[in-house]
Amino acid sequence: MRIDIRRSTMLAAASFLGAATAFFSPTTPTAKAAGDQVVIGLVTKTEVNPYFVKLRQAATAEAEKQGAKLIARFGKFDGDNEGQVAAVEDLISAGVKGILITPNNSTGMLGIIKKARDKGVLVIALDTATDPADAVDATLATDNFEAGVLQGQYARKALGDKQPKLAMLDGTPGGTVDNQRHDGFLKGFGIQEGDPAIVGKQNTHGAQDEGQTAMENLLTAHPDINVVYTINEPAAEGAYAAIKARGKTKDIVLTSIDGGRLGVQYVQQGKIGATVMQFPKIMATKGVDYVVDYVKTGKKPSGFINTGASLITDKPFTGLESKDTKWGLQNCWGSSSSAASKDRLLAAILP
Repeated sequence: MRIDIRRSTMLAAASFLGAATAFFSPTTPTAKAAGDQVVIGLVTKTEVNPYFVKLRQAATAEAEKQGAKLIARFGKFDGDNEGQVAAVEDLISAGVKGILITPNNSTGMLGIIKKARDKGVLVIALDTATDPADAVDATLATDNFEAGVLQGQYARKALGDKQPKLAMLDGTPGGTVDNQRHDGFLKGFGIQEGDPAIVGKQNTHGAQDEGQTAMENLLTAHPDINVVYTINEPAAEGAYAAIKARGKTKDIVLTSIDGGRLGVQYVQQGKIGATVMQFPKIMATKGVDYVVDYVKTGKKPSGFINTGASLITDKPFTGLESKDTKWGLQNCWGSSSSAASKDRLLAAILP
């Protein structure tokens, strides 16, 4: 359909190294009195999802490093658009200079984002793009379509010569991440929407309990399922519990996306065949840096900045580049902190 994965991964790694210059465009400087502390808002989809916890921790640490103040807000659940709108309203009233947001609904935040930008607030989407993408000043995210392609390619190879009976545990309707990962998986798996190989689909909102319920329902309706797509690792954790309860762990290929420590451990333990690791620490730290630089210089980042992705598995296949779980645990979500570690991470992501 579109991108060469090898080329896109190189561009992704290069992008977060060179973004400080390549993605900036001049604008009118934001007013800031000498000695004022830069205040930055962060709005994530939920509070307790480990992925968003990592985003918040990384953004908080970088803000402290930069002498800035971070105000964190979040939706009550995955899909809580109204809660996020209210959070942005509060942040505008608090006088933030920049807002980093992972929108629950890619179109539901457009009005409040415009209001913030009209008041001179820099708005950067993290992890999830808005629709249209230029509703925000810039987006720092995984190329979720290509992450889905990697997931689908692995699932297809792991299934071998078996006739696929695919179950798809999706996330939240209306989210760009959800659609991109779903479509990318189908592309990598080598089928199209509506293919009879897809025996069932259910939404999980990326939650463990809903993932387990969805998998139980699908196994009841289609006991011959042999391969499962999951939107993220919490949903995969729930799916695994249902699969184990039915005694089908050796019969079903289970794959996911996120690359959190628990998810990588699940791969290491053989519960998940493979996961695709994202790098939220890079998204969060770069986002904070961009806001601080905007306040200092008036320069804005722009466009889509790809922060990379890596397939993690201990059962690799020829022709499909991957890293093992040892590497995954060392580099979980971009957690390497030293300059030397970051250089090693970049070298590993580059093919």
